[in-house]
Amino acid sequence: MSFLTIVSIVHLLLVLFLMIRLLWRDNLSPPARLAWFLVILSLPYAGVIVYFLFGEASLGRTINHRHDEAFARIRENDSSAFGSVALMTQIEVEYRAPFEFVGSLAGFLPTTGNRAELMPDAATARSRLIADIDGATDHVHVLYYIWLNDQTGTNVANALIRAAGRGVKCRAMADGLGSRAMIHSPLWKQMSDAGVEVAVALPFKHLIRTILFSRLDLRNHRKITVIDGRITYCGSQNCADPEFRVKPKFAPWVDIMVRFEGPVVAQSQLLFASDWMLHHPDASNDLFAFATGQHADGFVAQVFGDGPTERMGSTPQLFSTLMSHAKRELTISTPYFVPDQTVLDAICAAAHRGVTVTMIFPQKNDSWVVAAVSRSYYRRLIQAGVNIYEFKDGLLHAKTLTIDGAVTLIGSTNMDLRSFDLNYENDILLRDDELTLAVRERQDNYISRSDRVSIEDVDSWSSSRRIWNNVVATLGPIL
Repeated sequence: MSFLTIVSIVHLLLVLFLMIRLLWRDNLSPPARLAWFLVILSLPYAGVIVYFLFGEASLGRTINHRHDEAFARIRENDSSAFGSVALMTQIEVEYRAPFEFVGSLAGFLPTTGNRAELMPDAATARSRLIADIDGATDHVHVLYYIWLNDQTGTNVANALIRAAGRGVKCRAMADGLGSRAMIHSPLWKQMSDAGVEVAVALPFKHLIRTILFSRLDLRNHRKITVIDGRITYCGSQNCADPEFRVKPKFAPWVDIMVRFEGPVVAQSQLLFASDWMLHHPDASNDLFAFATGQHADGFVAQVFGDGPTERMGSTPQLFSTLMSHAKRELTISTPYFVPDQTVLDAICAAAHRGVTVTMIFPQKNDSWVVAAVSRSYYRRLIQAGVNIYEFKDGLLHAKTLTIDGAVTLIGSTNMDLRSFDLNYENDILLRDDELTLAVRERQDNYISRSDRVSIEDVDSWSSSRRIWNNVVATLGPIL
């Protein structure tokens, strides 16, 4: 028997095995299953390799067990930080369901007495964050998906080094892929040598096991900063300059950040603790220390943390719940729009029932795949009555959702399948007129720097462009 024949038989057996595997998996949607069938059958040999690399979305039993143990230990230490179901009554009935849904996930319930400040720009956000670290007296916890050793990344690292030198307990965590250069840089070692405890989220270890039973691109996409248990920052900004020198041709990255004080800070700290304990299960109890206070005129807020160790489908279900409760207005900005059917239908349904729906995307996207998939939905969205704008002044990286000038969701989550199924994300859901107005005005600023996309614009696209967009979108369920 020739070598080629042996290879062909092995490939045939692998294809058969993967077909059975795809049919056996209950956690795949029919579109995703069909997309994988298409890839495996249309790309001989390569399709099998692609599936082994990216076909499974589980981190394995060990990580799932550690995740459950971490949250059990956190609740044993102090369950009060998870909020109270009784505070649901402080939210109007028409907006209560999204908060109830968030509470059904990791157990983070509404907190009250929070206050926040929307940062005017990236430079101010980073300077305020560093000033807060320099003022820390007890502890600083940070976790970033992308941490570069540029000016911003270096300044934050040096602030942590200074804090550790004052005796402040500092823990720094960075994603193994997004921050790979930083993790292997002298600056990372300098932090460790100075007393900053460092950890790598989802490091590239045990690659063969990961390839066989999980996938390489499951990432921790969170951006968490907690200082003394009193202050947290939440938004889209990584620990990097707006010029984002790893992809300079798309710069500047246009982000949004909010500085929070109040009980919701404790929830951000516990979310950080759950990630830290995945890699340091024996961490000391000072990991849970917080000293949050309530502000008399504060608002209701709660943390939403999702990831591959949480209940599947939670993020698109939250988005669709929020959209279904918009009465007058729904405004969204997202850099990456690869929706599942649940979210797409919810957007169109809101527009069909008379809600003013506005979506803002970057005109020039750093992912040509996402750009094609996003635009494949333009016709349907516009025909449903959705207003679409493409931002011109850089890559709009802000992830925002506001409804009726009353409710805001802000954080790290993109409206794409990676954030839905593969990434660890962190967001804050809040009910406050003042902060929502500030975010809404920021969204209006994005719109003023954008081109509106009309149905005539979509009609003017060439046939080849439309076909290309739809071909790429066919693979959307597995991107």
